[in-house]
Amino acid sequence: MLLHERICQWLGHLKLSRVILMVSVILFIVPLITHYYLSKYETSSMSSGANNMRHTLEALGDLSTMNVVDLKIRIEEMLRIKASVSTELRELEERRGKLQREAAAASAKADSVKAEYSRATAELQRLRVSADQARLAQLEAIRRDSPELAPPAQILPSQPPPILPPISSASEVHCRMHSCFDHSRCSLTSGFPIYFYDPEKYLPLAGAEVDGFLKTTLRQTLGYNSHLTHNPNEACLYLVLVGEGFPLDKSPSSTTDTYKLSLNESAIKSLPYWGGDGRNHVLLNLARRELSVGSGDAFHTASIGRAMIAQSTFTMQQFRPGFDLVTPPALGPPGGDVWSDCAPIAPARRKYILSFQGSQTPLLTGSRIDNDKFVIETLQKTASSAPSSDVFFLQFECDPPIERRAVIPIGDWALCGTDRSRRSILRDSTFVLILAPADNNYCTTALLQARLYEALRSGAIPLILGGDRTRLPFDEVLDWRRAVLSLPKARVTELHFLLRALSDADLLAFRRQGRVLWERYLSSVQASMDSLLATIRTRLNIPAQPAIATLGAPAFNDSYYPPKLEPPAVDTEPEETLGPSEAPYPSPAYRRNYSVALLHGYELWNEWGEPFALYPQLPWDPPVTSEARFMGSAAGFRPIGAGAGGSGKEFSEALGGDRPREQFTIVILTYEREAVLAAALARLRGLPYLNKVVVVWNGVTAPAATQAWPESGAPVAVVRASRNSLNNRFLPYNVIETEAVLCVDDDAHLRHDEIVFAFRVWREHRDRIVGFPGRYHAWDLNFNNGFLYNSNYSCELSMVLTGAAFVHRYYLWAYWRALPAAVRDYVDEYMNCEDIAMNFLVAHLTRKPPVKVTSRWTFRCPGCPVTLSADETHFHERHKCIQFFSQVMGYTPLLSTQYRADSVLFKTRIPHDKQKCFKFI
Repeated sequence: MLLHERICQWLGHLKLSRVILMVSVILFIVPLITHYYLSKYETSSMSSGANNMRHTLEALGDLSTMNVVDLKIRIEEMLRIKASVSTELRELEERRGKLQREAAAASAKADSVKAEYSRATAELQRLRVSADQARLAQLEAIRRDSPELAPPAQILPSQPPPILPPISSASEVHCRMHSCFDHSRCSLTSGFPIYFYDPEKYLPLAGAEVDGFLKTTLRQTLGYNSHLTHNPNEACLYLVLVGEGFPLDKSPSSTTDTYKLSLNESAIKSLPYWGGDGRNHVLLNLARRELSVGSGDAFHTASIGRAMIAQSTFTMQQFRPGFDLVTPPALGPPGGDVWSDCAPIAPARRKYILSFQGSQTPLLTGSRIDNDKFVIETLQKTASSAPSSDVFFLQFECDPPIERRAVIPIGDWALCGTDRSRRSILRDSTFVLILAPADNNYCTTALLQARLYEALRSGAIPLILGGDRTRLPFDEVLDWRRAVLSLPKARVTELHFLLRALSDADLLAFRRQGRVLWERYLSSVQASMDSLLATIRTRLNIPAQPAIATLGAPAFNDSYYPPKLEPPAVDTEPEETLGPSEAPYPSPAYRRNYSVALLHGYELWNEWGEPFALYPQLPWDPPVTSEARFMGSAAGFRPIGAGAGGSGKEFSEALGGDRPREQFTIVILTYEREAVLAAALARLRGLPYLNKVVVVWNGVTAPAATQAWPESGAPVAVVRASRNSLNNRFLPYNVIETEAVLCVDDDAHLRHDEIVFAFRVWREHRDRIVGFPGRYHAWDLNFNNGFLYNSNYSCELSMVLTGAAFVHRYYLWAYWRALPAAVRDYVDEYMNCEDIAMNFLVAHLTRKPPVKVTSRWTFRCPGCPVTLSADETHFHERHKCIQFFSQVMGYTPLLSTQYRADSVLFKTRIPHDKQKCFKFI
């Protein structure tokens, strides 16, 4: 405000003349300055324009001097130059694109070479380890200085037995294997050939009456036996079926019928290969028809030379230990499954604590008599004074009484009632009483053996009074103490105390082992005949015949194999070595076939009453050949050499064992899923210890011939199954050459370190299933009707699924020989539960739980097609499987465990000299 006022005051005092003067000066000076700058710019513009004009005039001058033709040529030249430049530009652009593509290809090739270098480095490291292993194996072989044994040549006789003079009756009584058997016809490598006299051709000569069932059944049964030969000149053993006893006449002075066998000794001795004295002959007298007719002794007064006797009735003086054989009566079917005839093993205690049904027959004059009257009175008194919880069922007189013609004049106890009525009582009995004959001259009778047969079949624990002098079937190789209670008759007063002293666990163990013995050795004609032959073969220390492997039908012709597809390169850590890369190395065979029985003997099976001699192959020992029929124990194996763990010489030294080198075979079951199978094979690339991959093609159509399969690094055998069955997973194919077998589903995703670790754990537990997916069975608390299948996460398990598990090759054979056919039929019907069946089998044979490795619970690959287990009925069917399998086997053999094997130092990088350390938690 102040400034404005001052300006106004200044203008108010300003004179007009001064203003006019200032405006005039400004108007004069501004045009001068403007003119100066404008004149300067115009001069520069005129000079540049003059230059341009000069150039233009020069060009016009040139054009003026050129004619039209030259001008046209010049234009055409310029156009050619333009076209040439355009062409060069295009070529340069194409060259630039080509160089860019070459640069990209070179970069990809460099990456591939880099990955190949890493893989080659890892392969080189494995080869170095393999070379070290080979050197160690060579040094060990040099130190051992024992050559590898090949299958021996079979040595057989070529002539029938020479005729020798017969021996005296006094010498017959003292016959033993060393004095009355011709070992020269039974070489260790002979294979134990046997010859069976045709009953239709030779029995009429002997004057014996033989049941038609026995003649037909024996021909059929022995026809299945791998030892049978039709060439008598090469036979080691000769079998003769002589028949049963039947009534001949009635003595006028006797009040009872007399029973004896009308055996024509001269006809028997005239058999074409009798050899004068009957050596290497076995005379079979199988009791079957009417057990109460006679004593069943076919050779009481007969002279049979050096021949062995196999029957159910023997006197003390007649039986020659280690030479004659006690056989069960032929009461069962010819063969096949017999589980439906058996009673369940549980519950431990039944309605009756002790039962007996029988009627004693009179004695012959002059017999040595036990005081059975005292035994009967004591038992009746014990039953009357027992508490209400202990119910006895004792019947010492048959109702109705037995017929007069059925009297057995040795004080034996005849059977009462029918087979059905006796079975109903036995199924309700915890123990069943078996009384030895009152005549002390007899160590076994057909009636006693029949009572033993019926008791074991019904699950009643046999209690034999007079067992201190009783011989049981094949007792030289079977330990009956695990299935039968044997007491002298003087212990009858302490009988009740003994029965009450046994716990439920002991009762179940007795009953389970009794069922095992009955099923394997007594249940059918085939079982008893195989047991008889195996017992004699064991005496001679001759190994069993090899089991016949299943010939896998190849999916491709011999001249064709599908093209190989190189799997994509995967970066690996060169310093990490899971194991050596070796050529296929099959498990050794034929090493201990002839020495293992001498070394170990029967103590292998004493724990559960089964001999090695009747068992064809040890699952955990170096392989020995096996018979075509399972003859082994169903409970309580004792592992031999089970400490053979680790991966090579150093681990063998650290952990013990006799297998520095060992590999495994992978068996993959697939059904028309080429893409999933290809991915599974690609994942096996570089897996150490892998001997072979066996692909079981379960599809209806053959695999496509144009399908390219990834290279797995090991031989691949594609076997086409004859039908779509989950049981095909466990067929003992001839292409499997290792003891260790890894069963894998085609969609199971396992890392190499997991597989190698499981393999090493399996080497420490060769008789068990060792794998990854754990499951367990639990009791149905809602309906209380059996066990149910459970797949929930739990610290406890009782099964390891065979979709990713190691098993011994032996169990593949046992799955088809030891497991009842009803189980396999059930698997085929529901297309489910083959893994549960294998767990039932192994637990039944070993009485041990499986071993789970690592903490992972499932191993399905992501993105794989839907499998059978995705069906919502899958788990309901598995519940039914457990209940049906338990019904077939009589009990649930699965055992629970909380043990799991995990690695502590498996992949930890530690110094080489410390790599022997290996732990499990």
